[in-house]
Amino acid sequence: MFKGSIVAIATPFSAKGGSASGGKNSVIDEAAFRKLIEFQIKNGTSGIVPCGTTGESATLSFEEHDRVIELTVEQVKKRVPVIAGTGSNSTAEAVMLTKHAQKAGADASLQVSPYYNRPTQKGLYLHFKAVADAVNIPIILYNIASRTGVNIEPETIAKLARDCKNIVAVKEASGSLDQMSRIKALCPKEFTLLSGDDSLTLPVLAIGGTGIISVVANIAPKDVSDMVAEFEKGNIKKAEELHYKLLPLIKAVFLETNPIPVKTAMGLLGMCEPDLRLPMCTMSDDNLEKLKKALKDYGLL
Repeated sequence: MFKGSIVAIATPFSAKGGSASGGKNSVIDEAAFRKLIEFQIKNGTSGIVPCGTTGESATLSFEEHDRVIELTVEQVKKRVPVIAGTGSNSTAEAVMLTKHAQKAGADASLQVSPYYNRPTQKGLYLHFKAVADAVNIPIILYNIASRTGVNIEPETIAKLARDCKNIVAVKEASGSLDQMSRIKALCPKEFTLLSGDDSLTLPVLAIGGTGIISVVANIAPKDVSDMVAEFEKGNIKKAEELHYKLLPLIKAVFLETNPIPVKTAMGLLGMCEPDLRLPMCTMSDDNLEKLKKALKDYGLL
């Protein structure tokens, strides 16, 4: 189920009574969101992750969070898996959000490690096990210590994979191929490794990963999908060509904290309004020019 190019989809906002910049009067642009989903499926994306980091889940209300997941399930209509971002640094909130996602028809849940409170490895194990025990849908762990302040160690992931039948995969954004290799070595054979870094997708595939939960796929879905597909077909040279084609664009969409650049790019490309909710803010003029150049060089702008 979890392979190929899976997009961490942005959440488009529209202004309500004024500028949406800063989020005070912004609402979810449901029509634009539905169009983004159709654009992804048309271009070969093999899964949709609503309410992830790129979807600005941290500034969605619980009601908005639930609605975005419901919208995604409605629009996707089982054509590809919907993997709902339902993690939290509160175990009770993570359980609540994940139960709703299951009820709404999501195919799986993406569970980020608890951020800010920095639990021990035992705390991480107990947190994820509590969520897994509360639902029946598959769970993908999300390891991104650069944002959460804590690394899920490979041994902890392996224990969770053994003890919880519905913990079936990890989105690995540690940036360490050594760590990812240890995860593959320690976990059951069927446990799935997904890249959490666009620039590392090809190396992760080479060590046994099955795909990527991607940011850059918001604006270049076909090339990300094709890169994984070419690798799977054994066309390594073609996969490498796409990797190096994508690399400057990937660097551009991480010039500032995600999702600032990719949301800005989507605005420039007319895909949705570029509005962000504070504390996310507009790009610096210098980085905006770099982003525009990368989009032009890629042939998107």
